[in-house]
Amino acid sequence: MPIPDEKRAEPGRKPSWLTIRAPGGEAYADLKRKIHSLDLHTVCEEASCPNQGECWGGGTATVMILGEVCTRACRFCDVVSGDPGGRLDAGEPDRVAAMLAELDLRYVVLTSVDRDDLPDGGAGHFARTITAIRDRRPDLMLEVLIPDFSGSRPALTAVIAAGPEVIAHNVEVVPRLSRIARDRRASWEQSLQVLADLKSRAPAVRDKPLWTKSSLMVGLGESEEEMAGAMDELRAVGVDFLTVGQYLQPSRRHLAVREYVTPEQFDRYRIMGEEKGFGYVASGPLVRSSYRAGEYFIATIIEAGQSTT
Repeated sequence: MPIPDEKRAEPGRKPSWLTIRAPGGEAYADLKRKIHSLDLHTVCEEASCPNQGECWGGGTATVMILGEVCTRACRFCDVVSGDPGGRLDAGEPDRVAAMLAELDLRYVVLTSVDRDDLPDGGAGHFARTITAIRDRRPDLMLEVLIPDFSGSRPALTAVIAAGPEVIAHNVEVVPRLSRIARDRRASWEQSLQVLADLKSRAPAVRDKPLWTKSSLMVGLGESEEEMAGAMDELRAVGVDFLTVGQYLQPSRRHLAVREYVTPEQFDRYRIMGEEKGFGYVASGPLVRSSYRAGEYFIATIIEAGQSTT
């Protein structure tokens, strides 16, 4: 069914609930200096995340490895698209680990651009980065937000075996909108298969639990019924955690916002997801896949699960 009119706000001027506090403060400035001094990239900056001030001000950032140029060109994403030509920074895993060793963090998120120019899509680089972090900070909980690696199961196995607690892969939008919003090399079906493979392959290559996570954007014309169907498909392949957030148009060349979904409707999506069995649902206008406020609850769930295994 369509979302009721009272649960929508028309596109145009952004509503009050999307007001964003300007970045600032000592913790924000300190983290920015450390990241830039080590020649690292964050999805916070590269994708123009609206929560950068909140997260960096709290000493948290999502580190983006494998460079800043993506081989894909999704119509919602502000990351630079192009051809990296197979270039790979071999020193990056150690620099990421060195930075994280200096920060008083409990839960860290690593993500990357798509690297279709690399034979393994960058999976080996992910695994080396996870290992380098483990060597310096074995106490950290690690979440990795991975691309689809073109569906390569050996690539997925390499990341699973490296031992992150959570592996996230985003379906991004409901199935009907996938071909409109995402690069032609991505698809709902392939992303769902990646999430299924993560769960099915984990027991053979590791002895600790693996939690999986995905994310949906709203505001592109999806209906509540389509959101419910998407959630059902994600639960059917065992996805544990879900984030739901408002799509914000990065520039005029990107997809236009169809509507600004209200906080009340986001609450409906949160309740819907919880009723469908997700272990945790973060749903709100400014929620993004890597969302600092949600990581505390996910960490608590992981610790509880580890104590019973």
